[in-house]
Amino acid sequence: MKSRTRLSILVFAALGLSLLAQVPASPHPAHKEMSMTHHASGAFDVKLAPMIDEKSPDSSLGRMSIDKKFHGDLEAKSLGQMLMAGSAVKGSAGYVAMEQVIGKLHGRSGSFVLQHSGTMARGEAHLTVTVVPDSGTGELVGLAGTMTIDIKEGKHFYGFDYTLPEVH
Repeated sequence: MKSRTRLSILVFAALGLSLLAQVPASPHPAHKEMSMTHHASGAFDVKLAPMIDEKSPDSSLGRMSIDKKFHGDLEAKSLGQMLMAGSAVKGSAGYVAMEQVIGKLHGRSGSFVLQHSGTMARGEAHLTVTVVPDSGTGELVGLAGTMTIDIKEGKHFYGFDYTLPEVH
């Protein structure tokens, strides 16, 4: 039963990461007038590891640790956790995740938290990845924005539309 549970978790993780969406940037209202929208892009490497909960009776639920390295305009690393659930219907699943990103965004150092919410309904994917409001630290205080994820030929890419107060 354990191997079936682990297989289910890995399948749902793969489904979760393959959820794709183009989400337009929605700047935080408090920063609208003092910042402009920027775009960052690049690739990232991701390692997922099952976090087995022996108390969970349902093999359709899973939890994974997330370990990422971002390259390009965002040079950073992140750690987080993902929760996912599948259904008996092929191509239907959902996941949520939180990850703390630490590094440099267009040369500005600090950290911030990304919140993921993704669903796949019979193969139709919807994904939202948003900066948690007021989670920016260091030179990234005031950061707001949304990220898209694209997977091409097994490689992961991000697009990040964000606002950040201008440095005076």
